[in-house]
Amino acid sequence: AAGLACRTQRKFKATTNSKHNLPIAPNHLDRQFTVAQPNQAYVGDITYIYTQEGWLYLAVVIDLYSRHVVGWSMAEHMRAKLVNDALSMAVWKRKPGKGLIWHTDRGSQYASDSHRALLQQYGIIQSMSRKGNCWDNAVSESFFHTLKTELVHHQRYQTRAEAKQDIFEYIEVFYNRERLHSANDYLSPVDYEMQLKSA
Repeated sequence: AAGLACRTQRKFKATTNSKHNLPIAPNHLDRQFTVAQPNQAYVGDITYIYTQEGWLYLAVVIDLYSRHVVGWSMAEHMRAKLVNDALSMAVWKRKPGKGLIWHTDRGSQYASDSHRALLQQYGIIQSMSRKGNCWDNAVSESFFHTLKTELVHHQRYQTRAEAKQDIFEYIEVFYNRERLHSANDYLSPVDYEMQLKSA
């Protein structure tokens, strides 16, 4: 009588394949999600977005200092190139020094030869969550939850290109520059980092 209808359950698509024989890195981060300076520790993960054209996969790289999404990549596949491109963007933009901790789950993309070679090239220390423990990568999980509840679940994308444009604007225009974050004393990631530079 009130015209109410429940929202249907979202389609589920697994993005983590931890059943592989590739090398697994220790959990160096150990849930230390608060760091004193930018470019000390990054976290990353992969999620999926449904479109009428098919799945779109998004990989992100987040700086734990400010929760700034410093690298991202989108593609219709989730091969190692997806995460390599996201991390390469972060390294190109931020130019972190050697010793940066890079924390992810145990997915085959992050354990791949090409990804580990990229880490070695830039002197990055690899860290991985414990098996089946999503809390070890809670910051990435939180970002994807925010992205989907604030944007993706309110849209019906016809094409991957449409979704890419929308997600690009959300990350680069809104999330990084405008959205207030409790971990940043309610400043946006960009403003929080600018505060450090002006101190």
